[in-house]
Amino acid sequence: MSLPVLYSFRRCPYAIRARLALRYAQVPYELKEVALRDKPAEMLALSPKGTVPVLHLPDGRVLEQSLDIMLWALAQRDPDGWLSAAPAEAMQALIDANDLRFKPLLDRYKYAERHPEQSREAWRARAVDALLMPLESRLQTHPYLLADRISLADMALLPFVRQFAQVDRAWWDEAAKLPALARWLDQLTDSALFQAVMARA
Repeated sequence: MSLPVLYSFRRCPYAIRARLALRYAQVPYELKEVALRDKPAEMLALSPKGTVPVLHLPDGRVLEQSLDIMLWALAQRDPDGWLSAAPAEAMQALIDANDLRFKPLLDRYKYAERHPEQSREAWRARAVDALLMPLESRLQTHPYLLADRISLADMALLPFVRQFAQVDRAWWDEAAKLPALARWLDQLTDSALFQAVMARA
């Protein structure tokens, strides 16, 4: 194996954040798109948890967490200083808020029929309160989440905010009342970097 091999699923937000970092760092790799209902045996042998992304490095190491893949890629090359744009503790705190508190609420909003203990609108309101309103407040004072330039936190949270917006795009566009966050989302998803990692193979 001469190149790292990334097992990915195009729409998975965890896989998107891994691809963003690899592309930004200009790390060449082999992309293996995974059918989630028919996961390849070689991926399961590397990572029995069976979720994407998984990065198999030429030295045999296996990175099974999206943030670990991002950090590995940025250790290879970080031309715009994603890692130095804000204090590491502040970036990690935002990523933890996204991964540990917001993502479970996002899943309940997206798949509300599986979680009938609350309405879709109630799950949405909880997700907004948990993360999106605090992000809106941050973006009122500077163009990115933690600084005047992109940090690791922006790119780690981007795929999840995008997924939230797409659950009910009409509500997001017309009633969300998160204008700074909407501008941030549009700017980053319209970027050449994001468009490249979302292009169909």
